[in-house]
Amino acid sequence: MPPAFPPPPSITIDKTSARRFVLARHHLWPPRQLSGKEGVRQYIRHVGGIQFDPINIVGRNPDLVLQSRVRDYRPGMLDELLYTDRQLLDGWDKMASLYSVEDWPYFARRRALMENYHGNPEKIVMQVAPDILGQIKENGPLCSLDFKGYEKTDWSWGPTKASRAGLEGLYAMGHLGVHHRVNNRRYFDLTERLLSDDLLTTPDPNESDEQYEDWHVLRRVGAMGLAVPNAGEHWYGIVGVKTPERKQIITRLVERGDLVSVAVEDIPGKTFFMHSVDLPTLNTAQNAKDHQPGAAILAPLDNLLWNRKQNGWLFDFEYIWEVYKPKAQRQYGYYVLPVIYGDRFIARFDPSFDKKTRHLTIQNWWWEGGVQPDEEIETALYKCFQDFVKYLDASKLELGEAITTEKSLRWLTL
Repeated sequence: MPPAFPPPPSITIDKTSARRFVLARHHLWPPRQLSGKEGVRQYIRHVGGIQFDPINIVGRNPDLVLQSRVRDYRPGMLDELLYTDRQLLDGWDKMASLYSVEDWPYFARRRALMENYHGNPEKIVMQVAPDILGQIKENGPLCSLDFKGYEKTDWSWGPTKASRAGLEGLYAMGHLGVHHRVNNRRYFDLTERLLSDDLLTTPDPNESDEQYEDWHVLRRVGAMGLAVPNAGEHWYGIVGVKTPERKQIITRLVERGDLVSVAVEDIPGKTFFMHSVDLPTLNTAQNAKDHQPGAAILAPLDNLLWNRKQNGWLFDFEYIWEVYKPKAQRQYGYYVLPVIYGDRFIARFDPSFDKKTRHLTIQNWWWEGGVQPDEEIETALYKCFQDFVKYLDASKLELGEAITTEKSLRWLTL
């Protein structure tokens, strides 16, 4: 008989320790302790990858992730690492993701899966591939608008130009890569012109499916810090692994000593998993004294928020990104961002940013239940928003009409 799942917890910690460990694992306890482009690289390597989303209200999702970890972060740092230095890749993991270029060989199985899916000569991708690859080879990086005369075809999101379907398919198979973006429009180039020969000829480091599964599950646990095996999009993108396989893999990793099973007090019936190499971080989080709490603004698709159910259990904070909800169904707003202080979520706010005047406006603000902002909280939040203004290169920070007279927010515009 297979071993019972989940493996019995080997350690039990209180909820405060669990919160602080997760925040420390994500470089948020305290925030903004990394620095410069090297800090960007360090964080992305640390968690494996961060999710990309192009919607830009006060920065794209990866910019918002990084500004909360990297002191004096500017979006140009990320673009340089991606499209000038070629040290990061604009690729696919959980979903559209950014990760270190050294990870390219590890995703060979996904590229092979896409090759199998799109590579049939009768499918649209291969029908248009010779023309698309030929034009890019001759003319350099091109976007979907550069290809003329193509009819529409059925695609995963609906009818789209056959040229765009071809670009997407060839990108998924690894024949094309993202050379650069212009206002988030991707310009594709031949992969062999973007990656080194050494990297392109490196075989998949995972020789067997089992090795690959172990690597990718470990990677995903590291991306979250603490993980529960419940199904959800936080496990998307691991080739061939659904919930039954994931349970077997986690059991194997616990038995091997790569993962540790953890019980958290006051969260009954749940077993969490963490990297065994992160035990010193947990020990530091449990025993830290004289810790100075900091405040940070989080991205809507922040790694910390990938498993929203888990976030509710650990932090008693419920958050839904409402960007795809009809306006009438939104509880808060289109692009509302969470705010943490110390080891708690204390607020959320609705921002807008005028890119011409460079005015940042807090349209609305909601304190979490039970939060009583004192001088220490206000000081940390003031510093956080001053850093946020610098990150956006904003010329002014102001309150929207709905909260202009809100006394608990006077510190924001002092």
